[in-house]
Amino acid sequence: MLKIITLPNPLLAAPTKPVVNFDRKLKKLVKEMIETLTAQKDPLGVGLAANQVGYPLSLFIIRPSEKEPIEVFINPKILKIDPLKTKPKVNKIKLEGCLSIPKIWGPVKRAQKILIEFQDINGQKKIKWYRGFKAVIIQHEIDHLQGVVFTQRVLEQKNPLYKEKNGQLKPVDFV
Repeated sequence: MLKIITLPNPLLAAPTKPVVNFDRKLKKLVKEMIETLTAQKDPLGVGLAANQVGYPLSLFIIRPSEKEPIEVFINPKILKIDPLKTKPKVNKIKLEGCLSIPKIWGPVKRAQKILIEFQDINGQKKIKWYRGFKAVIIQHEIDHLQGVVFTQRVLEQKNPLYKEKNGQLKPVDFV
């Protein structure tokens, strides 16, 4: 199993490099990332980018729920964002968290429908629409590949951050 790195590790703040070799080493890394993601129970992991486990590659995996198969995204690009039709109220937006920023949560406004281009584990190009929770996870993971963590999005959107203590969420005070 791979070790998940946490802030302030500089790998999390640097853009990743494109994957060029679709070889056994890549398949081994993806297999280890899947083992690492599925082992995350508190909280349950729904996505994992390669730079979160020490590899600065443009690659991530998602698993929106334990019942769904893991999907692999290599060299992803968002081609189209279906804009939000109505602005959701902050209290209607689910809180995001991150395995690399334990016990911190915050609301992030994200598009509910996106069109992305990516490659699969064999290097085959795919273009596919994603919506709902999968679209949110994909945007969070693509941010990772660009060296952006979700807390930056929370603060850019002037939303509150929360710290989990004894099972309770408490607002983070920056003073």
